[in-house]
Amino acid sequence: MSSSLGLLNPNAANVKGTTARSVITNAARGLAETVQTNLGPKGTLKMLVSGAGDIKLTKDGHVLLDEMQFQHPIPQMIARAVNAQDEVSGDGTTSTVLVIGELLRLADHYIRDGVHVRSIVEGYNLAKEEVLKFLDSYRRPVTQLPSENREFYVRTAYSSLNTKVTSSLASQLSEIVVDAVNCIYRPGELIDLHMVEIMAMQHKLDTDTKYIPGLVLDHGTRHPDMPKRLDNCFILTCNVSLEYEKTEVNAEWLYDNAQLKDKMMRAERKVVDDNTRKIIELKREVCKNGEGFVVINQKGIDPLSLDMMAKEGMMAMRRAKKRNMERLVLACGGVAVNSLDGLSPSDLGRAVSVYEHILGEEKYTFVEAVNPKSCTILIKGPNKHTMAQVKEAVRDGLRSVRNTLEDQYVVPGAGAFEVAAQVHLDEFLEQAQGHVKIGVRAFGEALTIIPRTLSSSTGRDDAAYMLIELQEQHKSAKRKGLDECPGVDVIGGGIADALVMQVWDSYSAKRNIVNTAAEVACQLMLCDEIMKAGTGKGGRGRIQE
Repeated sequence: MSSSLGLLNPNAANVKGTTARSVITNAARGLAETVQTNLGPKGTLKMLVSGAGDIKLTKDGHVLLDEMQFQHPIPQMIARAVNAQDEVSGDGTTSTVLVIGELLRLADHYIRDGVHVRSIVEGYNLAKEEVLKFLDSYRRPVTQLPSENREFYVRTAYSSLNTKVTSSLASQLSEIVVDAVNCIYRPGELIDLHMVEIMAMQHKLDTDTKYIPGLVLDHGTRHPDMPKRLDNCFILTCNVSLEYEKTEVNAEWLYDNAQLKDKMMRAERKVVDDNTRKIIELKREVCKNGEGFVVINQKGIDPLSLDMMAKEGMMAMRRAKKRNMERLVLACGGVAVNSLDGLSPSDLGRAVSVYEHILGEEKYTFVEAVNPKSCTILIKGPNKHTMAQVKEAVRDGLRSVRNTLEDQYVVPGAGAFEVAAQVHLDEFLEQAQGHVKIGVRAFGEALTIIPRTLSSSTGRDDAAYMLIELQEQHKSAKRKGLDECPGVDVIGGGIADALVMQVWDSYSAKRNIVNTAAEVACQLMLCDEIMKAGTGKGGRGRIQE
């Protein structure tokens, strides 16, 4: 069979057995070592330089794996699996890569000593199931909503954001993302994060990023005489053409004389003017105590119609983006109308204020409402890569708060869970039977890569001794029946209770880390041959070792 394959593609390259396993292990360990220094609040940054010379500084594992260019197939496979997990949970990317690399390193060590790979895989699967059961007993319930215990959700978001941006910026962004999720949260309904508009404005510093209880549009009015600010406004959201439109099919009009042509033009103009007058009449009907009136139209508004509205003191914006139409209704209320026939005051929304902000040649319109169901996070920064870094952090922070609300559980962080799981697996070894004990023991040891890395990031060179002390404190707390979760204090450089530090991790993220790391590692360990297709030009392909 192998000779047939060789004749079929003589330019192909392949490695088998021990060599293939070494290639897989070394590639996974290389990827883990690349991102290892980025873990935790004291993690270092990586500089990504694109082919066009664009620079991005980040320590977000998802950004690194998404934008790094891999030539080797093993890091490509790990990056795709981990990024798919990140799309769901929004966190845990770096931790998953580290655990995968450690699982493969320990497996390679035992396999070189003569242990069969199937024994390790069965042990890993058994340990994974036991760790997931332990996770359900180790998690902490969340019974209050953000409106009832805002500080707890701020601390949860801060635990995630502090690993991606500076602590001062993380503190500010934590409050912003909690307010944003609380704005769109409705009991009994799924949380749609798309209802949080993330708008970037290259202006001032990243610390000027703020939460807007409403919507920010990236365009303004198109008439110089229109007001730049209105308070206590009625909002008309519509998708109606207020300009002359060409026919959808090719048509030719023949006139006997100029009077017929002029009559046709007046009739076309009358249709647009009548629609504009309907809006003006509605404005006069509802605005009796000095209220403002704002028209936001998805289609066009011609200059004559804009002039008519400007004379009435109205603000009008045309060609609003389609994605903003649903958000406008959620933020201000009312109905998005597609026809002006039967227009009534019940179709209108309300806003506290609508004002225009001009930045250079760009115009932004702020629509702020009371108790909106859609909101905007306005990201500011002096340059593009700063805004991109803040945007990625906000994205992860929003998912962290959403996961806490949907899971209704959190897990003590700072490496406390990983050490507790390793201690639990050591006790579980007494129940395990046969050769699978080796895989169970290795799985527990692999989880400790997280607290060891956190300890190293604080500048200490005694990570092994700190791990032993953590294990002893967990065993002592368990014997005495104390509700303590010793973890790594990355600020003080010692050991502290994660409950006291209020360091919380997402329950779904922890569950995905254990699941993804075990599945990917087991699949890679069971590969005993790597085949690479030839170039077809006489050159033999080569697999990097």
